[in-house]
Amino acid sequence: MPAASQNALFGMGNPLLDICAVVDKDFLDKYGLKPNDQILAEDKHKEMFEEMVKKFKVEYRAGGATQNSVKVAQWMIQEPHNVGTFFGCIGKDKFGKILKEKAEEAHVDAHYYEQSEEPTGSCAACITGDNRSLVANLAAANCYKKEKHLDLEENWKLVEKAQVYYIAGFFLTVSLESILKVAKHASENNKIFCLNLSAPFICEFFKEALMKVMPYVDILFGNETEAAAFAREQGFETEDIEEIAKKAQSLPKENKKRQRIVVFTQGKEGTVMAKGDKVETFPVLEIDQSEIVDTNGAGDAFVGGFLSQLVQDKTFEQCIRAGHYAANVIIRHAGCTFPEKPDFH
Repeated sequence: MPAASQNALFGMGNPLLDICAVVDKDFLDKYGLKPNDQILAEDKHKEMFEEMVKKFKVEYRAGGATQNSVKVAQWMIQEPHNVGTFFGCIGKDKFGKILKEKAEEAHVDAHYYEQSEEPTGSCAACITGDNRSLVANLAAANCYKKEKHLDLEENWKLVEKAQVYYIAGFFLTVSLESILKVAKHASENNKIFCLNLSAPFICEFFKEALMKVMPYVDILFGNETEAAAFAREQGFETEDIEEIAKKAQSLPKENKKRQRIVVFTQGKEGTVMAKGDKVETFPVLEIDQSEIVDTNGAGDAFVGGFLSQLVQDKTFEQCIRAGHYAANVIIRHAGCTFPEKPDFH
């Protein structure tokens, strides 16, 4: 019996090509970037992407939160290939081609909706010393269309093959109707649907969309900042993370066969899980500050590790251990990258 079956894990989100390069201070100044920051691209950054490729030695890495998590899950599982399926929108261009190649190298079964109105989304990671300045340009990722891709018979068949579904909250800004179609399918077939709060702005400005999806959420992920923003927006009247987890757990739910589980990470503090009638905290793996290269991607990696065990029917405690392991590995590397094979038991 293989550990997990092909296409058992389904992810849908914003595929972005990360363009990483060690740059100089002049480059940052030219484009008005802070050494350590995350922003959305504006008009003044348009040429920056081209210049980076021309001027510096760049590395291309397939990125985007959901796609990162699906990749990490596949890496943890190793065999068979294509346990992870990924849907998202790209352009018909060089960056799109690289994204396809990178997904293939990671043994993820990516099916992109390709359109020519917008170029493939990208995220420039401008590295100086220990710092990295991130500039994200969603572009094509924002053009995903349910009727143009998800509804097509050959694509929907892949959705039906899955047992576990994961979508980052970021995708709520792109296609709520796609998320709802997948979420309802999971709920009606007693499969597991997972959602990540992803960012405070999702909890605040996309609250309505988020709460339309919430009744279908079997596992809710988030970090401490997102949990706090969610609690404020929902009027939970508590800042205690365990209380927030409990209240999020008891929000209305469609499929009564599964009680919602809430998992909140807190960086180097323990991970909180509300399951059944108790809330537990699991300590993360110790790591020396000097061994941390880049904490960006740690959250995506945690979810990937968690999903890798979930799709193999392991206990939730084991899922959290795997999440902690994957995050611990990722923060020792630049970006959401990892060594050839995991060493997790």
